Amino acid sequence: MLERILEVIDRHQSFLIAAHERLDGDALGTELALYALLRQRGKAADIYNQDKTPENYQFLPGSDVILNDLPAVGRYDAAFIVDCSDLSRVGRGFEHIAGIPTLVNIDHHISNTRFCEISYVDPQASSAGELLYRVVSRMGGPVPHEIATNLYAALLTDTGGFHYGSTGKETLCAAGNLVGWGANPQEISENIYENNPLAKIRLLARALETLAFDLDGRVGSMVVWQRDLEAVGALPEYTEGFVDLPRSITGVEVSIFFSEQKDGRFKVSLRSKGKVDVERVARAFDGGGHRNASACRIAGVFESARQRILAVMRDGL
Repeated sequence: MLERILEVIDRHQSFLIAAHERLDGDALGTELALYALLRQRGKAADIYNQDKTPENYQFLPGSDVILNDLPAVGRYDAAFIVDCSDLSRVGRGFEHIAGIPTLVNIDHHISNTRFCEISYVDPQASSAGELLYRVVSRMGGPVPHEIATNLYAALLTDTGGFHYGSTGKETLCAAGNLVGWGANPQEISENIYENNPLAKIRLLARALETLAFDLDGRVGSMVVWQRDLEAVGALPEYTEGFVDLPRSITGVEVSIFFSEQKDGRFKVSLRSKGKVDVERVARAFDGGGHRNASACRIAGVFESARQRILAVMRDGL
């Protein structure tokens, strides 16, 4: 599959790169590194994301070139869809992207639908960034610091600072090589994790007030409402990382974070310490992800929605 990707890059001249809505470090780091790689090889490339780049990732090299309005797709020979299990995860404009002649998917979600002609999918990989690292390594040649920085950010964030179960030998070797190529671990970590707007901390305080425990204390959950965002002047992206907090409590095996959306539904993020397969839970509500980290969306009154999630989870526990 790596050879097919290299062939696509060599054969075509103009590329679109896209990732999923509600951007995270893996999606952004991977697509920015791919953009730099294509430009290094003399190719024309654009990055399209439905959503704006979160503040704590705007330091990443190349983030200022990202487009939030989809250009006319007729200009592209091929498109790379990264960190997406399904094309619809791109959000607005995905139907137009489907018409680009050659589609390549680079992804690590077990729920991936193999929606592209070329699908490089490895659920054992820590991140989409780790998969692109393999492509970069196979190409050989010098690796500029912007590629190294973006890929390191991708690995760092999708492994939870290299402590999730998906962190393997290859992940750590890749991180070491990226540092050797110019990635600065302290600078990257500080920008991502120690650069929080005050509104995020105030939002977290409100979320912690909703902390609840179920199923004999083995499940911890929190919720953020739209009114909370408005009260503290927070953006939806400020909730990134909130789901990990209940899981850090002794005795909690699974954490659930509910985030009320503007359409009244709830985005449900799920994290497991390993004993419970939360991908199975998310799949029951047309979501997906990984065994230890998944998400879905659910409609209905909050308490009813919460109980539906817990009912499916109870079987796993």
